This record gives sequence, structure tokens and C-alpha cells, in this order.
Amino acid sequence: MKRQSIALFGYVILMVLAAAVFPIPAMAAPSILSVSPNLVVNDISNVITIHGMGFEAGTLVKVGSTAVSTTVDAADTLRAIIPAGFAPGAYTVLVTNPDQTTTSLPAGLTVVAPTVLPSPTLIPTLTPTLAPFSRPQIVIDSYSLSVDSVRYGQDFNLNMSLDNAGGSTAYGIQVIFTSSDLLMLKNGGVIVAGTLGVVGKANFSQTMTAAASLYGVTRVSVEMGVSYYDDKGTTYSDKFTLIFPVADIYSGGGSASVATATPTPTGVHRPQLVVMSYQTDADPLQPGVQFTLSMSVQNVGNVAAKGVTMIIGGGSASGSGSGTPQSGVSGGNGEFSNFAPVGSSNIQSLGDLPPGAILTAAQRLVVNVSTNPGAYPMKVTFSYLDDRGNSVNDEQVITLLVYNLPNVDVSFYQPVGMLVAGQSNLLPLQVVSLGKRTVVLGKMTVESSGGTVENGEGLVGSLDPGGYFTLDAMLTPNAPGPLDLTITIEYTDDFNQARTVTQTLTLDVTDMALEPTPDLSAPGGGKGESTAPESIWQKIWRFILGLFGLDSGSPSIATPSIEQPTAIPIIPGGIPGGKG
Repeated sequence: MKRQSIALFGYVILMVLAAAVFPIPAMAAPSILSVSPNLVVNDISNVITIHGMGFEAGTLVKVGSTAVSTTVDAADTLRAIIPAGFAPGAYTVLVTNPDQTTTSLPAGLTVVAPTVLPSPTLIPTLTPTLAPFSRPQIVIDSYSLSVDSVRYGQDFNLNMSLDNAGGSTAYGIQVIFTSSDLLMLKNGGVIVAGTLGVVGKANFSQTMTAAASLYGVTRVSVEMGVSYYDDKGTTYSDKFTLIFPVADIYSGGGSASVATATPTPTGVHRPQLVVMSYQTDADPLQPGVQFTLSMSVQNVGNVAAKGVTMIIGGGSASGSGSGTPQSGVSGGNGEFSNFAPVGSSNIQSLGDLPPGAILTAAQRLVVNVSTNPGAYPMKVTFSYLDDRGNSVNDEQVITLLVYNLPNVDVSFYQPVGMLVAGQSNLLPLQVVSLGKRTVVLGKMTVESSGGTVENGEGLVGSLDPGGYFTLDAMLTPNAPGPLDLTITIEYTDDFNQARTVTQTLTLDVTDMALEPTPDLSAPGGGKGESTAPESIWQKIWRFILGLFGLDSGSPSIATPSIEQPTAIPIIPGGIPGGKG
């Protein structure tokens, strides 16, 4: 018992020493420095920010006796949501940490109704911080034109007034005007409007003019882009579409108009030339090829086009506006780097074209040798006068496809020799690239309807300029005579379309020579010998030869021997596809 008391006393002493050496840190009590905004209107949900220190995860906020939704952003920042319809009044803001330590700010938040103005005694003494959603917002206050309506050839001004409907100042306001129907004059359509606060307006003007004749158009549009930033450097951008009226150029002038019968609506009252179809006499087009471009042109308008001029590559022609054409056609600024006129200039006179009429226009061109494969747009302008003498330029674009197909030759890399019917013969084939660029070819196939081909397929692959591919095929002709050998090479062109190169080689085949069958009934046993008639002196000479023991046999005529055909050595085919 005494020992247990001593042990318990020692344990207590040890715990006291540990507490002295390693003290338990005390949690700092929270505190509130400010609430922003400290005045809210209860017609909408509001977010307040509580600044202080000692906030922990799980901290709760009460406004008066009502707990509100709380978010802990940091140890010194809380956000609380004041729901819409919160009862008006001045409330104490209470913050409670998870360890139940609390802090409060009396009259930290004032809630008012939208129809009740806060009492002067409730106005906070500190400058309120803007709510997170208080941003600048540029809107159009008003705009007008210096003319009643837009007319071709007449400059006009757009007068613009911008307003800031947001809650903070907009800095560095920049306005950009763009339109496909109008041209921006003097400044390229870019205006710097500077700074605009929540009070005041930003006023400026932009000079414009019509880009082309506005036939049959009642209104044109302009896109206005506005960019700016707030005091924190956050950028904003807005876009607006402006609509302008267009003058009817065919409306009668003067104060009095001529009474006419009720007109029947005819749509657009003007000529209009359209390229309905076009084609080339060379297919496909390749670098260095000369070709004729033929176009079918139709007047789809309801007014005759007078003095039509076709300009290849784009351009324009001028008119006096009174029906008398003026000299001067601009066609030298077109695009001719890929296609250039040959034999004549790029300007042709096509005469008059009544409504609905069709004519065929042709132009001789050449593809530049430096043109790479691809699809190339070509601008074509038809310049003419309408029935009122106004100069009209109809611009259109057609597309021409340029290929660069492989230029290869198929032949034998060594003499073939004599081909014999019924025997296997070697075909030492080779494919040579004659073009100026590297080509990629596919499968090569050797076929013949007059014989059997062995080892007649191979993958060619990539060939450099001047490079070659070899294939050693074996051919067994069926019969003597001419024999056609068809070589087909597959590949894919520049527009991923399957194409083939086909070449035919003609060979001569001879018949196999046969040895004659010997006649066993003939003198000499059919061994090719026959007894020839001899004279008296020959007989005497044979007698004398016999006396000396020499050959004294009867002379014979040797049958000419038939030379057997020499067999053509068959060179074993190596690995196909030799290249250089």
C-alpha cells in the first residue's frame, strides 16, 4: 500500500512537470473589426462581409437572435447571407467559434425597407465598401445620324452617347465599329472614350460611308464593341448592333410624283450577273499547265446589264452616273501568283446582257510552276451599267483545284531477251520517278491476259526525284505472238482521292523449237547417214586404202543436225522492291 501511494505521488509530480514544460496553447478569442456593407435593403438577398480575427472553421454568425448562413473565407474574413424580407432594424452581429468563444459588434448591421429611408442617426460614419456586384456597366444612351438615310457615295456621321448604368467608374473605354456594308473613315473605326463615372455621359461621333451600291437594301447594320475595366483592373466588354435606314435610289425625286397604275411588286429592280457554272479544258490542273477557263454567266436580275466587262482576278470599272461610260478599268491589282492570263489580258468586253440571258465567257490561263497543290479561290468581277447609267461591280469567287500528280515511268532495267511460250521468263521491271518532288506510291500490280504472272505484286512506297523501284516478276506465256503486259500502280492524290497509274508494255513471244523424230527405216538405221554414189576412181582409192589397213568404207552424206534451242537461264527472283 505504501508503494502504491509513492507511485501515485510520482505520477502526479510528472504530469505537473510536463504541463510546465509543454503548456497547452490557449485559443485566441475572436473579435469583430467591421461589417461591410453595414446598411442593406431587405427587398433582395444581401451578402455582408465581417472583418476581424480569430475566426475558425465552423464559426457561426447571428444577426440579432437569427442565425444566418455563414462562410469562413479566412481567419480574418467571414461572409454571411441576409435573406430577403429580413425585418428592418439595427442588429448586433454575434460571432461564435466552435469552442463556444464569442464576440459581438453592437449595431453592426442596419436593415431597412426599400420605401423607408434610413434615419440620419443610422448613417454609418465609415465609408461603406462597394458590394461585390457593384461593377461598371456601359449602355447606349442615344445615337443618331447626320443624314436621314444612308446613300452610296455620301459620307455621314454617327453621333453616339454612352451612359454608365453600373455602380462604379468605367476606365479606359474603347469603342470599335465594324460593318460589311459600311466603311469607317478617318480613324479606322476605333475610338477611345476615356473614363466614365456613374454620373455623366460619353459623347463622340464616327464618320462612315457605304462600301458598295446598296441596291434593293432597306437597312444596314453596324457592330459596335465596347471594352473597359474597373478600379480593380477587371476587364469588361459589350457588343451592340446598330441599324441604319438606306435610301431608295429608285424613288422619284421632287415634291410631286407622277400618278401611275398600281405596280406589281417585282423584287429587286436591278441587273445581277451570276456565274452559274464553270469548267476547264485540262483536268486535272497541275503546275505549268495552260488551260482555258469557261464560265456560264447569267443575268438573274430584271434589268439589262449594259457594256459588261469581265475582270479575272478582281477589279472595277467606273461610270459617269448619267448613262455615258467613262474610260478607265482597274484590273491590275488582282491576285495572279498562282494563275496568270495567257494570250490576252485579264479584261474582256462581253457586251450587253438582257434579263435572263446567258453567255459563255472564256479566259486562257496558266498555272504557275511554283504553285503547290491545293484549292485556290479566284475573284471574278463583272462591271457594267444599269438602266440609269449607274456603274455596278458584281464580284464573285470561283475555286480551282491544283494537283501535283506523280510522273513515273515503267520499263525494264535490263534486256528481257527472247520469251518462249510455255516456259517461265524473267521480267526485270522498274518504276522511275521523273517528277521534281518526292511521291508516295502504293501497290504495284503486274497482269497479263496472255499468260500467267508470278511474283507480280509489290509495295512501291516513297520515291525521291530520279529514284527507282524494281520488281522481278515471272511470266509464263500461253502462246507465241505479241503479249500485252499491264502494270497498275495505286496511290492517293493531294485531295485524298484514290488514283492509279496504268502503263502497258508489249512483248514478243516465240514458239518452242521441237527435235524431229528419226526415221528408223532409212539407210543407216535412221542415224542421219546415207550412202552416196561413187565413181570408179573412188572405188580404186578405197581398194588401195584397204591394202594398207586403212578405212575403206563407202562414203556417206551426213544429215545436217538440228540445233537444239538454247535454254534461257532463269535468274532466281530476289527480294522485290529494290530501290535507288
